[in-house]
Amino acid sequence: MLYLIVEVGGLLATRFEPWMPADGRWCSEKLPELPWHPPMDGAPYSVQPIGIVRSSLREVGDAPNQAFEGAPEAFLEIDPAYASALHLVTPEQDLILLTWLHRADRSVMQTHPLGDPNTPVTGVFATRSPDRPNPIGVHRVTVSAIEAPTRLRVLALEAIDGTPILDLKAVMEESRGE
Repeated sequence: MLYLIVEVGGLLATRFEPWMPADGRWCSEKLPELPWHPPMDGAPYSVQPIGIVRSSLREVGDAPNQAFEGAPEAFLEIDPAYASALHLVTPEQDLILLTWLHRADRSVMQTHPLGDPNTPVTGVFATRSPDRPNPIGVHRVTVSAIEAPTRLRVLALEAIDGTPILDLKAVMEESRGE
């Protein structure tokens, strides 16, 4: 499991636990001290993945920037401990998928959007770049099938194989833009 812990001492610490597949980038690390401290009431923030993405995309360079740019179908493998949370998730349902972009460069603060050097450098908070201080991916997916009690097939998803899943949320009718 992935734990994100923010300590009141001004340091962010990240720790990865072994149920997720290890690669060379999954390790303990400390980020630079923050010049300010967000209100936390003395409690650390903790996030645990609920599952993992299974995809034919193996490397970051294989993934399109956005799902509509030719991303393949993928599977969301949810930890069986969260099976009851999938109750009433159905095929053809749209979901918001939150992921931890585990291969992102967390030191990037500015980028050329879409990797285009002809586009002006832009702060990452004004882009959808995966490289950012807290690399949380936001993906709108459509469930195409429920393959097993905790395995969902989804249409186009640009996340690579092994990407940790942080959460799933229903798309609200008001946000569909129809």
